Amino acid sequence: MKIEKYSIGVGDRFGMEGPAQLRALQAAEDQGVSIVPVWNKSNREHTLIGTSPDDVRRSADAAVESCGWTSSYYVDADHIGLGNVDRFLSASNFYTIDVADFIGKPPGNDVREGSAAAISPFIGDLSIPGIPRKFKVSKSMIAAFTDKYAFAIAEAGKVYRYIEERKGKETFITEISVDEAAQPQTPIELFFILALIAREDVPVQTIAPKFTGAFLKGIDYVGDVNQFTREFQEDLAVVAFAIERFHLPETLKLSVHSGSDKFSLYPAINSAIRKFDTGLHLKTAGTTWLEEVIGLAAAGGDGLNLAKEIYAQSFKRFDELAKPYLPVIHIDRAKLPSPKEVDLWNSQKFVGSLRHDTSNTAYNVNFRQLVHIGFRVAADMGDRYRDLLRHYRREIETNVTANLFDRHIVPLFLGKRKPEKSGEAASRLVNS
Repeated sequence: MKIEKYSIGVGDRFGMEGPAQLRALQAAEDQGVSIVPVWNKSNREHTLIGTSPDDVRRSADAAVESCGWTSSYYVDADHIGLGNVDRFLSASNFYTIDVADFIGKPPGNDVREGSAAAISPFIGDLSIPGIPRKFKVSKSMIAAFTDKYAFAIAEAGKVYRYIEERKGKETFITEISVDEAAQPQTPIELFFILALIAREDVPVQTIAPKFTGAFLKGIDYVGDVNQFTREFQEDLAVVAFAIERFHLPETLKLSVHSGSDKFSLYPAINSAIRKFDTGLHLKTAGTTWLEEVIGLAAAGGDGLNLAKEIYAQSFKRFDELAKPYLPVIHIDRAKLPSPKEVDLWNSQKFVGSLRHDTSNTAYNVNFRQLVHIGFRVAADMGDRYRDLLRHYRREIETNVTANLFDRHIVPLFLGKRKPEKSGEAASRLVNS
């Protein structure tokens, strides 16, 4: 099984927006670019909402059938390890092996010595095509690297082999995630990580490094765009060289986690993947839930009232909701409107505050982040929430499709090629 050149992590908290997301990918096909969907939902989100990986599989299959999707599609076991992978085995054919908890753990002597031996041939001046400077590799650098990453990559190998024994060889896509490390990986660290992955004989097809800057949930990139651009291009050069040097799968590509709404980075990423003629995987499922709330609020009436209630309860339950996401949110509570203030808002004010449109003076990045992590409030509402999602299908699906196509696919994958008009292709597919 080989991953296609371009792929995007889709899906949603409540499993109802698959058709709307596929219409965005069909709009991309109309523009001449093929992007395959990867439905993803982490074990954490399943636990918080009370769903299962089999629910994601059913939603994906139903969306594919209803839209007549004929290309490949995948169901991701997102951020898994040996402790939780079993519940994903029947439903998934894409596995994001997360080794963040093992970074920095001291490896045993066998792992340390074997890992050091695998990369010791690079001691000296290392040249990587596409990167103008040389890297000086020393024994002390290798020792520091193996102490930091060797245990984690060995763990990734264990998880991969566990899945392979139960699923069969070449029947699934493997991603390895090191994006939750404390510090971004340097190009040489990423190169050595890929060397150790090859040593573990893992046919990795997507690698998720930690990039410079902050990738917070549902909002734009926080950091130096120029620095990110340089590092991203260097990472692409590293991946290309590692494929050749370590005989890794030719489909290997970078994966950008928490990639939704990183609008300031999309032009640089698009330029880089075109320059290197390489693929990309972007995870962007989480903001689909926000488009549901926007659709409800825009509908007015009981939809707007429910959106206000979601915010009021999220405001009240802030500490509980924020706890699982503290590393990936930055909410200034002093800049959150009170529920009493929000209760007086009309649809325009609520939507303007929540939708990620920095040209709108109403946009409130703190408000958006709180609603982003407030999906558990909607889950606790049960049928009250889901019934309104069904009732306001057109309003919600229009927002979901247009958001994914206009704000993500067009700048990231289409680049300078524009849709017919903003939202026109997406709206046409929603209305058809």
